[in-house]
This record gives sequence, structure tokens and C-alpha cells, in this order.
Amino acid sequence: MGNMDISPLADRIRPKSLKEIVGQGHLLEKDKPIYKIIEADRLFSIVFWGPPGTGKTTLARILANETKAHFVEYSAVTAKKQDVLRVVAEAKQRLETSDQRTILFIDEIHRFNKAQQDAFLPYVEDGTIILIGATTENPSFRIISPLLSRCQVFVLNELSEKDLEKIVDRGAKELAIKIPAKAKDFLVNYANGDARQALNVLETTAKLYQEITVENIKSALQSKFLRYDRAGEEHYNTISAFIKSMRASNTDAALYYLARMVNAGEDPLFIARRMVVFASEDIGLSQPTALVVANSVFRACETIGYPECAINLAHGVTYLSQAKKDRSAYNAYFTAMEDVKQHGNLPIPLKLRNPETKLMKGLGYGKNYEKYDTGSLLPDQLKNKKYYLKP
Repeated sequence: MGNMDISPLADRIRPKSLKEIVGQGHLLEKDKPIYKIIEADRLFSIVFWGPPGTGKTTLARILANETKAHFVEYSAVTAKKQDVLRVVAEAKQRLETSDQRTILFIDEIHRFNKAQQDAFLPYVEDGTIILIGATTENPSFRIISPLLSRCQVFVLNELSEKDLEKIVDRGAKELAIKIPAKAKDFLVNYANGDARQALNVLETTAKLYQEITVENIKSALQSKFLRYDRAGEEHYNTISAFIKSMRASNTDAALYYLARMVNAGEDPLFIARRMVVFASEDIGLSQPTALVVANSVFRACETIGYPECAINLAHGVTYLSQAKKDRSAYNAYFTAMEDVKQHGNLPIPLKLRNPETKLMKGLGYGKNYEKYDTGSLLPDQLKNKKYYLKP
């Protein structure tokens, strides 16, 4: 068995150029941000924010390769402050001797504490290193403001089913196996937008069985050793089960998945943030106090920490699980956002514009501005549109 058989399938078929990447067209297509960075050969510090398995590491490596920059990769889970300082020293020497830039890629950068982030802030600021961070968490919550202000944040989207189908086909070709349509559909649905997970399951199934079928994929999934890895897929599987249990008003299941996360040492703020989002997204107007409770739980986790804040989490989870659910405000907002993206900045009706001069009043700006209006206040093109539908 050669070296190619040793490395994971996801690494063996990892794209080497922008043309090979599936998905993320909003960043990679011609005249989009990453395309322009490479075309102009103008590197700057970046944070890639997106779900797992969407290509954050791949993009960082391609940026380095295409711009001929030296590439150094670390995971925030294992990297130490002295590792970063050593990279900085080598980067300085490299700039002096060959004028070659150094990209320092930090996976899961949100796991660096403030002191670790402070350590390389001056070197990002003076250009000694080009920092590229990857995170599944909102950078605003976990990356210090001075560092974040020196980075451009690019959001990667969850891969679509069509994207995953293309990636699975590549994996099957590399493994020299055939995958029936039903098995492919099952695998794509299970992967939930995560290309790495789809490829890992495909490879495991291929190693255990001679053919790829739905039943064989299910058996391969059952054979995996169950664990909670804060840096791996079980982390995302458990938080997904946690949210879905609260959404189904299944308090027992929600508390069980909470206990699994707490027992594994999951960051309580990670759990509490998801609860704050859940309070508005899934409970919404049916019980507005849910947001107050969720925010209070988050604050308690901030100020108290483990082990006591686990009780605050349990209190909040029980409350959110039992609350009535209403996604009408959430759905209304995203429906409106679709129109904003589709139609752009439609003209605001004249009667809603703020009259600042007599000339504007003469043109009809702000007519009856101080009075209530029962008619449509949307732009003419959308005047009959209804976003908020009462449940």
C-alpha cells in the first residue's frame, strides 16, 4: 500500500487551485474577493468563518500556494505561545533574506485566549506575518477587537447538496468505487453540508464493505467509536441534537445532551450563545421573555463559570424547551432579506422620506410625515408583499 493510501481521503482529493473548489462562489468566482486577492497578489490578514467541512483550510493553503507565500499551519488546540513567536522570528528572517511573505494559519483561532492573541497582534500589525484564522464561531465573540480590526472576515457558506454530490463523486473516483444514487443521497443528507464528514464516512464504508449501499453506510456509522471531541464532528453532532431537542420541546433529551457537553468540558459560553439565538429564532414572539432568560444564562456563565454555571444552563434549557415555539419573526426577516438581495435598493416612497428643505416638501418628500399611514409603506415594486404571517 503506497503513501496515497495512508492519508485520509479528504486530504488526498483536497483541491489544489481555486478552479477545483466546489462551492463558495461568492468568494471565488471572477472579480470576487479571494479571486481578486490572488489576481492582484495582495495578501492581508483574514478570518474565514463558516461551518465545518466547507473549505477554510483548503482556501488558506491555496492562497499561500498561489501567492508563493511560505505557509505555516497550527491548530489553536495544540499551539503554544512560543510556537507563534518562533514562527514570527523565522518570518522576519525570511523577509530579510528572500522577501518572501509568511502566512500563519491558525485553525480554530477562537480557542486562543486573549494572551495568546495579544502575542502575535504586533506582528500582524507591522506585516511580519499574514494571519489567516479559521473559525466556526462568530469572530466578534471570540477574537479580540484589536486583532479582528486588522483582519478581513470572509463568511463561508454551508455546502449545498449539489456541491456535496460533486465532492462525493470525486471521492468515489479516487477510491475506484461506484456509489448508487440512493446511497449518495443518504450520505449527502447525513453529512449536512460538511464535505469532510461525507468523505470520511464514504472511506470508512469502502474499507469495511465491498459495495456502497445505504445499509452498509448505516453499519459503518454505527461502528464508529462514540466520543465527544471539542474539535471534531461529535462536537457539532451533539450541539445539533441539543438544539433539535429544545425545538421539539423534548426537555429530557435537551438536558441529556446538555449534560454530555458539560461533562466533556464544552465552553459554557458556546452553549449559552446557541441558547440566545434559539430564544429569538425558535421561540420568538410566542414568549418574548425567553430571550431575557437566555441572556441572563449567558451572563451567569460569563461571571460564574464552571461548575456552578451548569445549573444556570440547566435552568435555561428547561425553560426554553418548555416554551411555545414561533418562528414567524425569523422567517419574516429572511424572506425580506431575499427581496433585498434580489431587488437591491428600491426607491423609498416619497411620503416616507424625511423633508429637510422646502424644495423637498415641494417635490412631495415627507407629505403627511407626522401622520399615521394605514396603506403600504413598502417600495412600489413590493407594495403587496407580506413578510410577517401571524401563526
